[in-house]
Amino acid sequence: MRNSKYTKEFRDFSVQLVMNSNETTAKIAKDLDINVKTLYNWVREYKKANNIAIQPRGSFSVSGSVKETAEEENKRLRAENKLLKQERDI
Repeated sequence: MRNSKYTKEFRDFSVQLVMNSNETTAKIAKDLDINVKTLYNWVREYKKANNIAIQPRGSFSVSGSVKETAEEENKRLRAENKLLKQERDI
């Protein structure tokens, strides 16, 4: 894998935001100032790595989110907290 200008924490935070938000991936990518295709790729990679079914193009889920365990939520929240602290310190 090539060197990315985005940290793993930022990538994980972005993927979790897509998966747990009612916003579109395109809107989230715009808000985070990243290319929408990049974000779609991160989500696809995450789903493959965690054996989550990837929906065919044009199909939509009813809820639009995936349930996460307490451990996964804690990990996500810790990463988000770390990112927010870094942003605050800047």
